[in-house]
Amino acid sequence: MPRLSDTICADHKDLKSYYDQIVQAEDEDEQTRWQNMLTWELARHVVGEELVLYPALKQHLNEDAAEDRQQHQMIKEKLAVFQNLKTTDPRFIPTMAILMDDLAAHVNHEERVDLTNLEKAISEEESNNLAVSFDRTKNFVPTRAHPSAPDRPPYQTAVGLITAPLDYLQDLFRKWPDSESTPNAPAE
Repeated sequence: MPRLSDTICADHKDLKSYYDQIVQAEDEDEQTRWQNMLTWELARHVVGEELVLYPALKQHLNEDAAEDRQQHQMIKEKLAVFQNLKTTDPRFIPTMAILMDDLAAHVNHEERVDLTNLEKAISEEESNNLAVSFDRTKNFVPTRAHPSAPDRPPYQTAVGLITAPLDYLQDLFRKWPDSESTPNAPAE
């Protein structure tokens, strides 16, 4: 079974690959599909960390993750702008680049410090259980950025349970990359 750090780092790698797909896309339709994928996965990833990773940091390392939460808030605000841009908008690529720069800085710290310290403080079984919780949590959280939503349980969970079905309904009408190349992609 994968450890929590393996699961989160795999998500980070996927997010970077979605960004690369947008940059390398040959047309606007393909860019839109990958924009939706990046938005979908990043929104779910951020909330998954807030509901699973941050409480684990608090419990096992007595860290409140305040700086991480601030970084997530900035990422959610930038994602909210990016997710609503058309690929033809001249701000599309610059907005995405700024979002990904902020994400890269956050990811670097998280992988180097937070996850390393947490993995040292918990058993392999606990890490495996957190990885399962993280993956499971991403199945019921919003799929779009909602920066004005609460970022701490239990309010975050309650708002997420209300918001997520609306996001999932809208996702039915979005364009997605070919499911063969993206096993996590929602069905089109």
